[in-house]
Amino acid sequence: MSATPSASRAAAVDPAAAGVDEAPVDVAAPARTPVEVIDIPTARVHHPSDLLGTILSGLAIVLVMALATYAHNTTTGVAEDVQGFATLLSQILFVPVQVLEGFVTLVVPLAVITELAFRRLGRQLLEGLLAALVAVLLNEIVRYAVEHLAPDALAVGLSIRSDGEWLVTLPGYLAMLVGLLTVVGPRARRRTVKWSWNLLWVATGVLLITAGVSLPGLMVSFLVGRVAGLGVRYLSGVLSERAYGESLVSGVRRAGFEPVRLVRVADPTTDAEAADSKASVPDLGTDPAARALTRSTRDRVYALTTDAGDDLDLVVIDGDRQVVGMLTRLWRSLRMRGIEGRSVVSLRQASERAALLAYAARASGVRTPKLLSMAESEDSMLLVQERPGRAVPLAELPPEAFTDELLAEIWAQLHLAHEAGIAHRALTSDVILVEDIVGRPVVWITSWELGDVASSELARRMDVTQLVALLALRVGAARAVGSAADVLPDHDIGAIGPLLQTITLPRLTRDEMRAHKQVLTELRTALIARLPEADVEPQQLVRFGARTVLTVVVPIVAVLFVITSINIDEISLALSQSDSRWTALAFALGMLTLVGAALAFVAFSPVKLRLWTTILVQTAAAFVALAAPAGLGPAALNLRMLTKRGVTASLSAATVALVQVSQLIVTLGLLLVLTLVSGNKESALPISPVVLIVIGIVAGLVAMSLLIPRVRQWVLAKTLPTLRQTWPRLIEVVGQPWRLALALAGNLIMTLGFIFAFYASMEAFGQHATLIQVALVYLAGNTAGALIPTPGGMGTIELGLATALASITGMNAGIATSVAIVFRVVTYWLRIPIGWVAMQYLQKRGEL
Repeated sequence: MSATPSASRAAAVDPAAAGVDEAPVDVAAPARTPVEVIDIPTARVHHPSDLLGTILSGLAIVLVMALATYAHNTTTGVAEDVQGFATLLSQILFVPVQVLEGFVTLVVPLAVITELAFRRLGRQLLEGLLAALVAVLLNEIVRYAVEHLAPDALAVGLSIRSDGEWLVTLPGYLAMLVGLLTVVGPRARRRTVKWSWNLLWVATGVLLITAGVSLPGLMVSFLVGRVAGLGVRYLSGVLSERAYGESLVSGVRRAGFEPVRLVRVADPTTDAEAADSKASVPDLGTDPAARALTRSTRDRVYALTTDAGDDLDLVVIDGDRQVVGMLTRLWRSLRMRGIEGRSVVSLRQASERAALLAYAARASGVRTPKLLSMAESEDSMLLVQERPGRAVPLAELPPEAFTDELLAEIWAQLHLAHEAGIAHRALTSDVILVEDIVGRPVVWITSWELGDVASSELARRMDVTQLVALLALRVGAARAVGSAADVLPDHDIGAIGPLLQTITLPRLTRDEMRAHKQVLTELRTALIARLPEADVEPQQLVRFGARTVLTVVVPIVAVLFVITSINIDEISLALSQSDSRWTALAFALGMLTLVGAALAFVAFSPVKLRLWTTILVQTAAAFVALAAPAGLGPAALNLRMLTKRGVTASLSAATVALVQVSQLIVTLGLLLVLTLVSGNKESALPISPVVLIVIGIVAGLVAMSLLIPRVRQWVLAKTLPTLRQTWPRLIEVVGQPWRLALALAGNLIMTLGFIFAFYASMEAFGQHATLIQVALVYLAGNTAGALIPTPGGMGTIELGLATALASITGMNAGIATSVAIVFRVVTYWLRIPIGWVAMQYLQKRGEL
C-alpha cells in the first residue's frame, strides 16, 4: 500500500510537475468531502509556564527584598542615577505626575474592560477583575508586613524620604494593573493590552525618575501583580490554543494529505475528560500500538484515514507541554552525570528534534515508523507517520510469546541503532512493538524523541541496561543476560554491571519493578555467572540527591538563622566580660573526650590496638566530620582501622555498632544518675509541665503505634539487624570484666568531658546553671541538632544547643547563642586542623 501517492500530491501542489498544463481559465475548486473528526477537545488548559512564572515571581520578590535590605546602597545608587533625569523630565512633562498616575489608573482598566465586553469575553473579564483584586490585597498584605513585622532595614529599603520621615512605597495601582493585564492576554493579541502596557511603563518610569517611589518598592509591587495574574490564570486555565477540529484538518492538509477521517486515540487525558463529562463520550481509537505511543510520548495521537485509503498515525505535539519537557530534561541533565544538557525549549525545536531522530533511526536500518510529513497549526505541530502494521507493545505480549527468536530480534534492532551512534535513552515496554508476520516476530522501536545522535558511550550503555532490565522482568535475569550475550559482544555486556541501578531506568520500568524488587540483584548475579571478571560495583551516576541538597541547604539556613538571631550588643558585652581561662579549660576538656572515645573503642576491639594510635584516629575523625553527618565520621574511621588490621567486615561493623550502642546506654544512664543524685538539692526541675505533658503524649503515641502489626514489624526490621550484630560481641565483652570496665570508663570520660566543657563555656560568659541543667541542655541540644544529617552537625547543633539553653535555663537568647558558638568552636572547629594533621600522619604510617 502506498502511504503517499506522490503523483496526486505533486499535482495538488505544482501542476507543472505532474505534466499538467496550466489553463488561464477560472475553474471552481471541487467541493471537499466533509471530514469526520472524532475527538474530545480540551477547552481550557492549565499552562505549566504560568505556574513556573508564579513561582519565579515569588522568588524574585524575596530576592528584591534581600537586596533592599543587604544591598541598600546599591539599589539607592541605581535609583539616584535614574532620578538624575528629573530636571529634564520636568521640562518635558506638561501635566503633574499625580495627574498622569491617576490617568493611567483610570484609563487602562476602562480600555481593557471595554474591549473584553465588546468581544463578549465575560469569563476573561471576570478573571481579570479577580486578578486585579487579588493583586491589591496581596500588595496591602506585603505593605502591612513590611511596616509592622519586617526589620527596619527592609522597611527603609522599600521607602522614600518624605517630609523628614520614611514612607513605604508599594504602589497598589501598579500591582492592580499588572495583575489585570497579565490575565487578559499577551500584547500581540489585543491592541488595548499593547498600549496599556506601554502607558503603564511610561507612568512607572516617570514616577521612579521623580522620586515618587523607591526602585525596590516598584519592583515588589510589579512582581506581586505578576504573582496574582499568573496564579489566577493557572488556577482558572486559559482557552486552549491547541489544534482541534477545523484547524487540525487544515494542518493535515498543509502536510500534504487529504483526510477523510480523524479518530483520537484514547489516552489518559481523554479518559479523565470522559470521566468528568456528563454528556455521551464518542468511541475513540483503541489500537494497542497507538495507545502505547500516547503513553510513551505524552502527545495526542489520531488514527488518520486519507482519501486514498491510507491508514496513518497523526502525532500532535502541543506547545503548552514543552515547559514540562524542558524542565524534566534540564533536571535530569543537571542531576545525572554523562547526560548532556538540552537547548530544546520551543515547540518547533522539539518537533524538529523528533523528526531528526526518526529519520536517523530509520536510515540506520532500525524498524521504526516512517515519518512522512510535518506541519504547524495553531500552537501544535503535526507529524504524519506510517502505522506499524498490527504490532502490539511488549507490555501486552503473553509470556509464551517471548521466544529466543523474539529476544534476538529485539537486541538486533538496538544493535543497529548503536552501530550508527544513535541512543534511545527511554526504552520501555511501550516503545518496543512486536508484529507477527507468518509466524515470525517483527520488532519495531518507536518514540525516539528523547534520543541522541552521535551519542556517548554512557548513553548507549544505559540503553543496554534499560533493555536487559526490561526483559528480565518478563523472562528472568539469566535468560535476559543470555539473549543479550548472543547478539552483543562481551565488552558491551560487561559494561552494564555498574549501571544496574534504578536511576538509569525509565519511570515505567521502575514502576513495573516494584513488584519484582530483586531483579537488579538477580541481574548482577547472572552477569557474574556469565562473565566472572565483570565489574558490578555501582557507578556514581547522580551528582546530587535529596540528601546532598539537605546537607548543603540546611547548614546555610541554620547558620543564617543563628547569625540573624544574635543580639550584637549583648554578645559584645558578654565577650568583653568573658574569662579566657574558662574557654581554654573548655578546649582541654573537649580534647579529653578523644581519650575517652579511644578507651571505649580499645575495650570493644576484637584485636589489640595501641591507645595512642586509637587516640589519633579519633582526632582524625574531627576532620572527616566535615564531609559526614554528625557521628558518622568516627564510625567510618573506626571501621577502616579494624578492616586494615585484618578484621572481617561483619565483625568490624558489629564492633562499631556496639561502641555506638554503649555510648547511648551510658549517656542515658548518666542522665538518670544525675537526676537521682541532685534530688532536692538542686533547683526546681528545669523542664516545664507542658514539656512533660508533651513527652508523655509522644510516649503514649509511640506505645500505641507499636500495637499496629505493620509498625511493629518495621521497628523490628530496623532494630533486629543491629541487635544480631552486636549481641555476640556483647556476650564476649561481658565475659571479660576488664573490657566492660574500660568501656564504661571511656564512655563516661567522653560524655562528662562534653558536659563539663559546656559548663566551662557558660562560666566563660558568667552564666551559671546546675549540673543537671547543663547535662540536659547538652544532651537535648546535641541530639536534636544531630537528627538532621548535616556535615559535622554544622549549624543544626549550634541552633539546637542555643534553643535548649534559652528554654531550659531562661538565659537570654543572644548570650545562649554565644555560649553555643564558643562551645562548638572549642570542641569542633578548633579540632579540625588538628584532625587534618592526625589524618596525614596516620596515612603516611599506613594506619588508615
